[in-house]
Amino acid sequence: MKKAANHDQFQRIVGVDVSDEALAVARRELAPRIGDEEGRVSLISASYLDDKLQLADFDAAVLVETIEHLDPRRLSMLERTLFVAHRPATIVVTTPNREYNVLYGVEAGEVRDPDHRFDGTRIKLRAWAFRIFREYGYRVTFGLGNIGEAPPAFGTPTQAARFTRDEGFLGARQVG
Repeated sequence: MKKAANHDQFQRIVGVDVSDEALAVARRELAPRIGDEEGRVSLISASYLDDKLQLADFDAAVLVETIEHLDPRRLSMLERTLFVAHRPATIVVTTPNREYNVLYGVEAGEVRDPDHRFDGTRIKLRAWAFRIFREYGYRVTFGLGNIGEAPPAFGTPTQAARFTRDEGFLGARQVG
């Protein structure tokens, strides 16, 4: 968010987090930008699970290391708010790659961080992303934004999926 705040191409940037600690860190890092005369940068203590957030007019949403903190049963709620209620043109999702965990010394079946509800494999991320494509009309690409070294057997530590809204989508859950 800090890098994006330094680029004038972005008219408005909103950081959303449920963690007061994470928001405090962001406030410190973004202090010169928050509340500037242009009002381009703001932070909100909220969740993407809240469909009442006023984010429907944004061109993009970026969820960095977010979905793994949700109970898997609540992932469908996130899908509805993000891909239906907000429906930005581009959505980037990054999440830990469980296959890489062995290189961090994480035991099989364990998660990388105690707050994670799951760490997904590359295959699971792809299956989820292709379901999003079928149900919500977002094309998906992988690898853009992957973070870290990528030994072929393990992939990168953090994996990414980029969703781009398909304006011609005629699926059952299409909005508008």
